Amino acid sequence: LFLLIENTFCLFCRRKKCFAGEIVLITGSANGIGRQVALKLAPLGVTLVLWDIDDEGNKETSRLALQNGANGAFVYHCDCSNREKVYQQADKVRKEVGDVTILINNAGILIGKKFCDLTDEDFEKTLSINFFSQVWTLKAFLPAMVACNRGHLVSTASAAGLIGLYRSSDYCASKSAIIGMMEAINSELYHGGKRGIKTTIICPYFISTRLSKGFKSKKPCLFPVYDPEYAASRIVDAIKKEKFYLIMPPAVYILGLKIFLPRKVALFLESYVKSPESMEEAFGRK
Repeated sequence: LFLLIENTFCLFCRRKKCFAGEIVLITGSANGIGRQVALKLAPLGVTLVLWDIDDEGNKETSRLALQNGANGAFVYHCDCSNREKVYQQADKVRKEVGDVTILINNAGILIGKKFCDLTDEDFEKTLSINFFSQVWTLKAFLPAMVACNRGHLVSTASAAGLIGLYRSSDYCASKSAIIGMMEAINSELYHGGKRGIKTTIICPYFISTRLSKGFKSKKPCLFPVYDPEYAASRIVDAIKKEKFYLIMPPAVYILGLKIFLPRKVALFLESYVKSPESMEEAFGRK
């Protein structure tokens, strides 16, 4: 019901954001969703700042974005899990390009192990790349947005941050942390009078990228595995409409009911969706 009301309101009431002249920084831009979002934004008159550790892939994203009409595309090698590297590259961006006005945090990993099989290093790596990378980029670019009361923060979280998934304890923890942090930041901005800064939290189910290679939904009608290009178009549309949440597909709300249900009913619901079997097939191979 909430999703229906929100989408109806967006359709008829909200004006769409104009992207002309915006400086958009995308982390994890060398492939997958990051690249597709860059290509969707390129014709809208933006200047792109592309951060990734895959230099060749990032250069290709830049080439395609310029070909698609971007005002400019600046490529930077950056390990976003490294705080010092983020701050160094952020200083370079400010000097060479200008203040970032739209920050799209997209970089992430999924290891796909059971909790007891995860090493301490695995857990630290997942949290560093998925969560702390977003902390460092927000610390680097949000103050300039606050100073002029203008900007947009876009964080790629996951449906896994809302519902918890088999073989994903570290991943779910990192994505839940993103959601909690962004809700808190949004509250601080709103009550601090900085309402010119918008926030959008992206919570998709699985998308067919390198991150979830091999995963196949057992209930594709309810829980489709989206193509990156389609997912990117939905994300850009959510940014245009300045939506606070983009949760896709809507059936994720069904699994979200688990927290209100008795344990046996919740596990039965999970079994019906067959998420454990899908995760075993995708990540349980030796």
